[in-house]
Amino acid sequence: MSIDTGRAAAFLAAHGRVLDRRRFALLTGEANPANREAVLAAVEGYRNGDGGYGWGIEPDLRAPESQPAGALHALEAIGDAGPGAAPATVRLFDWLDSVTLPDGGLPFALPVANPVACAPFWVETDPGASSLQITAGVAAQAHRVARSDDRAREHPWLARVTRYCFDEIDRLDEAPFAYVLSFALKFLDATADTHPEASELLQCLHRYVPADGAVPVAGGSEGETLHLLDFAPEPGRPVRALVDDDAVAHDLDRLEAGQQADGGWAVDFTSHSEAATLEWRGYVTVSAVATLRANGR
Repeated sequence: MSIDTGRAAAFLAAHGRVLDRRRFALLTGEANPANREAVLAAVEGYRNGDGGYGWGIEPDLRAPESQPAGALHALEAIGDAGPGAAPATVRLFDWLDSVTLPDGGLPFALPVANPVACAPFWVETDPGASSLQITAGVAAQAHRVARSDDRAREHPWLARVTRYCFDEIDRLDEAPFAYVLSFALKFLDATADTHPEASELLQCLHRYVPADGAVPVAGGSEGETLHLLDFAPEPGRPVRALVDDDAVAHDLDRLEAGQQADGGWAVDFTSHSEAATLEWRGYVTVSAVATLRANGR
């Protein structure tokens, strides 16, 4: 079994965003300064004057306002670009600090002035309530960037949001919603290198991951499921040490077999505009190729 990166590139050329095309070029080409700068330049297209990110960088949240979900995707791309390459990171952390609630958590979303083509769950949320799901997702990517960026690592917001996530994860006493579980595991995996308490919490939270790693998304589309590689995509990371090698191999086979005839990968969740459908497919195509290559496929 093998994947065809040429067909994946063709799919992205035909349907993908500039951001995902640049991320794919960096992933499959040379990690040189030009390719890194190209990823950062693509991210900048989504940045607002307040230092946050919007404009549909989260494909189902197409409004222009800066949002925590926008920060998550921006940090993900900044992390892809590599060590110390993003002067906008500190400005983004400043913005995140400005919208962090008194308990240290981020709201799932901030108010949306124009909800056209935005998913209802982004529009109808309470902006005054902290969400472990989005906070852990943003914090995980922030820690990934901070591994190689001293200014990010020393920013006071990072310590504030990290404390919130540890406390909220420690309070979990039943299986959380699939995306909460996924982002919380990613957060603990990202912090395990620098925060000793992450390892113990990782052991506790892992009890909610089935042996095969397949976690259905309650209330999602029919068949919508998160898989083992959504929780533990990188070999050598602490969360990977908790899962069975045979289960990883089986899930790599599943992911590898997921390439479609047009070269891209599909998603199993509902998108809320035709543009978002294609944009998500571009996003998951880059993610699938990245995971498979990282695991030697």
